[in-house]
Amino acid sequence: MRTHHTGPEYLVQTAAMARRFYLEGKSKMEIAEEFGISRFKVARTLETALRDGLIRLEIRLPPELDADLSDALRTRFGLRHSIVIDSQQEIPDDTVQATRRLGAVAADLLAEIVTENDVLGLVWGPEIEALGLGLTTLARCTVVQLCGATPLRPVNKTAVEAVRRAATISRGVVHPIYAPLLLPDAEAARMLRAQPGVVDAINCFGQVTKAVVTVGGWGPGLSTIYDALSDTEREDYRRRGVCAEVVGQLLDAEGRVVVPELTERVIAISFDELRKVPDVILLADGVERAVAASAAVKTGLFHGIVTDAGVAASLL
Repeated sequence: MRTHHTGPEYLVQTAAMARRFYLEGKSKMEIAEEFGISRFKVARTLETALRDGLIRLEIRLPPELDADLSDALRTRFGLRHSIVIDSQQEIPDDTVQATRRLGAVAADLLAEIVTENDVLGLVWGPEIEALGLGLTTLARCTVVQLCGATPLRPVNKTAVEAVRRAATISRGVVHPIYAPLLLPDAEAARMLRAQPGVVDAINCFGQVTKAVVTVGGWGPGLSTIYDALSDTEREDYRRRGVCAEVVGQLLDAEGRVVVPELTERVIAISFDELRKVPDVILLADGVERAVAASAAVKTGLFHGIVTDAGVAASLL
């Protein structure tokens, strides 16, 4: 087989073809017509040039993004959105800073994918508060709070600040929920669900087209539900296999709802309603939530994820 001599004409012609294809966006057929050769020869020339190092393709991302892990997660779980933050960029032992970074990246994702036709749903949580702080631009849309706030501090305007900030930036209508996530009993929850402001938000659940949801681990400080329960309840649910919490639903390691009776005490979007949302994105940060994130992914509720490299590696 005759080896092609890579003389000066071949080199400059290949460089010109590469410029047309990679930088100017011309098709191989257009390049073939320009140089008077077949498109198959154009393809072979470009492939050979890549193999031999004449053409070098370089992908440059911001240092905080891990392209390989992002793509691996997307492929493994069939996700529409997959963004992994490089753990090496984190400040060691600074969970607050890590959460802020996660929120900022999630905010950039919403700025990229939310349109004026969307109804955006947000749960409550530290990651969502960080997302709200990171938002600088958002298409005009309606914003709906998908669950009550933590019962561990007064439920006031600061508890729904992220939802209100998103609506302010988007110049859209907002439907906050001024109520706790978990109530002492089912009767108290039913009474709050009947309140006009809460009713308005709940009635919008079926209109949500994009939702951002967080996952809680089963441990102190990892879930508002965990922190709100008694020691007896926590241990009982742990023995029943609970390892994660998503919008007030308690999950085992396989993503199954373990304590369905607790739902009656919760003010939040249901899993059945969440399954009807076309685009649901999971926020999960910190390796201490890796097991919980795995359980959440197994529910099949999510079309996307924003997480850190530690969680991503565990999921893979």
